[in-house]
Parts: sequence; C-alpha cells; structure tokens
Amino acid sequence: MIANDDDILRQAEAWTRAGRGVALATVVETWGSAPRPVGSHLVIDGEGDFLGSVSGGCVEGAVISEALDVIAGGEPKMLEFGVADDTAWRVGLSCGGRIKVYVERIDA
Repeated sequence: MIANDDDILRQAEAWTRAGRGVALATVVETWGSAPRPVGSHLVIDGEGDFLGSVSGGCVEGAVISEALDVIAGGEPKMLEFGVADDTAWRVGLSCGGRIKVYVERIDA
C-alpha cells in the first residue's frame, strides 16, 4: 500500500511504542526505470505487517522478508534489485531498472 511519508513514520512510531519490532526500508538509489523514487519508504513490523512502498510486486515481498531478518538481528542491510541480477524477472524488475533499498531497525 502506498502512503505518504507522515503516515508511514507515524505508523513506525505507533508500532514501536506498542513494543513491536520495526524496520524502515528506504529507496536510496535508482537507475533506469524504477517504480518508486529515491526517498520512498516501507515500514514493516515483526509480524510482517507493512505500510508504504519501495517498489512493487515481488520486490516488496523480498524487502519485507529481509526486514524481518533485520528486526531479529539488528544489523542494517543494503539490498539491490535489478536487471543485472539473475533474480530480476523473479522479483519484478524486468523493466530494465535497478534500485537500492536500505533497511534498518527502528528502536524505541
């Protein structure tokens, strides 16, 4: 679901205050055709609930999966998806673009 930055950050704060594990994913770089611009956010809680968007299709599923690992382990990750990857068709960037997404845990 696409939401504005204020909604996404408010949700991150609400989930954190409720004691949930929370991660924030942010598009930090794009090249070529990319579905969402730099600065787009996706917030994810430890249950796999999310708000926002960093791409579309299967890329978001992969980002959510990685975010759950970040919540559990605490170490941030830089993810890259694009046509150069052998996973490009599988994760949905067969349009010729490439994106980098930074995923970090948010602590209270």
